[in-house]
Amino acid sequence: MTTLLLPPTAAPVRPFEDTRARLRALAAGAPRVYAVACIDEEPRRRWWFLGGGERQQRVEALYDRALLDTEDPRIAVEQVAGALIHAVVGRVLAPYALEGRVWDPGLDNLWLHQDSDGCVDWAGLADDTLRVLPEDRAVGQRDVVVLPCERAMAVWTAHRAATALEAVHLALRSLAPLDRNRFWAIVGRTVVTGAAQLPVLGGASRRTAARRGQALLDAFVAAGYPVRGLAGLGQPSL
Repeated sequence: MTTLLLPPTAAPVRPFEDTRARLRALAAGAPRVYAVACIDEEPRRRWWFLGGGERQQRVEALYDRALLDTEDPRIAVEQVAGALIHAVVGRVLAPYALEGRVWDPGLDNLWLHQDSDGCVDWAGLADDTLRVLPEDRAVGQRDVVVLPCERAMAVWTAHRAATALEAVHLALRSLAPLDRNRFWAIVGRTVVTGAAQLPVLGGASRRTAARRGQALLDAFVAAGYPVRGLAGLGQPSL
């Protein structure tokens, strides 16, 4: 009796890997701009835990590095704020705006990677579980949690991101002038700019991205964070 040898069945792609591949393709030649890593898959060289005790020292080193490019401490601290805000919010906005998926951007889940010049160029996750919407193709798979609607996703994301953002602001304001309203206005600008640019990069619906960006801003405002605190930052148009 002849035994037929069937080719091995390919393992299904995990939802996180699926999303990460799309995000890596957004910026040609710069795959780390929006994507994140699973920290368990990475060597720990140049990585540091945002929720760890070395945060203040690391942020101070980033600030000192920024001062090499400008003598104005206000400009330097805002440059560092922008880089860290992008790591927390700009990156998680990308899958939310384009796919209706998010990872956990909380303080206890984020790692940051610095390049050879000492600048933040990547972010990593301790837990890469994705939150998805009910109509997502990944519903029912492992490492996925279903949230009921876009608004619920925005509220959850804003509350988790705020834990990291508050810690970042606390570290920064001990180094140079950066008041609360200005810091959170930079967060708002990051969301507004990302919601406008991401659908162009990803070939997705501008209306959907704008709506989701607006929902994220609304969630921050409802939680007491002045992301629309400065005139001129505006709101994404629908």
